[in-house]
Amino acid sequence: MFTLYLLGLCFWPSWRDQCNKPTTYMYIDPNVEDENFYTEGNTSLSDPTFVPIKFPDPSDRSSGTESDDSSVKSVRFSKLAEVRHMSETDATEALLARLSYQASVRAGEVARRAASKFPIQKVAKISLMFCILWFIANYTYQTALADTEAGIITVLSSTSSLFTLILAALFPSNLGDRFTLSKLVAVCISISGLVLVSLSDLTVEVKVPAGAILALVSAFFYAAYLVFLRKKVDHEDKMDIPMFFGFVGLFNLLLLWPLFFLFHYSKWELFEWPTRHQWTFLLLNGLVGTVLSEVLWLWGCFLTSSLIATVAISLTIPMSMFADVMFKRVNYPSMFYIGSIPMFLAFFAVTLLAHYENWDPVMEGIRRCYIFVFRRNRPVR
Repeated sequence: MFTLYLLGLCFWPSWRDQCNKPTTYMYIDPNVEDENFYTEGNTSLSDPTFVPIKFPDPSDRSSGTESDDSSVKSVRFSKLAEVRHMSETDATEALLARLSYQASVRAGEVARRAASKFPIQKVAKISLMFCILWFIANYTYQTALADTEAGIITVLSSTSSLFTLILAALFPSNLGDRFTLSKLVAVCISISGLVLVSLSDLTVEVKVPAGAILALVSAFFYAAYLVFLRKKVDHEDKMDIPMFFGFVGLFNLLLLWPLFFLFHYSKWELFEWPTRHQWTFLLLNGLVGTVLSEVLWLWGCFLTSSLIATVAISLTIPMSMFADVMFKRVNYPSMFYIGSIPMFLAFFAVTLLAHYENWDPVMEGIRRCYIFVFRRNRPVR
C-alpha cells in the first residue's frame, strides 16, 4: 500500500518536474569565496543571434516644430541587433542581485534545499537498499504476535531503543548520536516502565516462547533500518519521505511476491482470501496504521534523532491504554499508572539529552561523587 505515494509523481508538480527535467539548481555559499568564479570564462554567454530592430514610424513624428528636412542630418543604424543569452547560473545570480536582502535570503535558502535534494533515481536506489530491512523487521514482528502474547512482544520490541542507542553510537549521523551514560539510563528506565505497564495486563509464561526470539530479531532490524537510513540521509531536506516509502512499497511488491507461493506450498503460511470484514480492517490498518503513521514517524526521526523516534514508539502502549480508560471506562491496576510515569519521563529525558549534545548529567554526578568521596577520605598532611 506504500505504492499509493507514487501517485504523487502524477499530481505533485515538484515530483513531476524531476521526471521531466533534471534539477539544475546550484547553491553558492556566500561565506566561501572562490577566486575562479568571477573569471571571464565562468560568465559564459551563448552564441550570438541577430534579430531585426523595430524602428519608430517616421509618420509618428511630432508636427509641433517645423524644420527643413534637408538641414537635418540623419544617422544610419544597423537593422539587426546582436543578442546573447546568459547561462542559467549567471541568470540566477543576476536575479538574486536585484532582489531585496530578505528576499535574496529566502531565495538562497530555496536554492540550497533544491540543490541538495536527491533526484528520483537516488531515492529509488536508497529505497531498494532498505526495503528488505523494513520487510524483515515488520514480518518478524507480525509472526511473533501470531504465536505469542502481545504483552511479551511489546516488551521485547521496546529493546529496539537499546539497539538504536548502540548502533547510532557505532555509526553516528550527527553529534547527537554519541553514546552517553545518561541516554543508557533513560532507555533502561523506559524499558522498565514498559515492563510494569505490560505486566499489569499480562499473564507471564514460564517457558520462553519462540515469538520472543522473533521479537528481538524484529527490534534489531528495526533499529538497523532506522540508524543506517539516518546515516545515509542526514537531513530531511535531501529526500522526500513519501516518495521513499512509495518506492519501498513498489520494490516489495515486485521482489517479494514469490514468497506467497514459497510459504503456501511449504505449509509455512497457508494463503486464503480474507473475508469482507477482514478486508475492511486490513485496509484501515494499512492506510492509517502503516502508510500514514510510518511517514509521520520517519519524518519525526529526521527532525529529531533516531533514539527519540524509537523511544516514542514505546509510548503507544500507555497512550492506547489511557484511551481505553477515557473512552471505554476500562479499569487497570495501579501498576499500569506507576509504569507509565518513568516511560514519559524517559522520553522527555532523551529529548533533552539529544538537544544538549554534550550534556551527560549521570556521568557528571558520578564524577562529582567520586571526587567528593576521595577528597573526604584523603589523609591530611
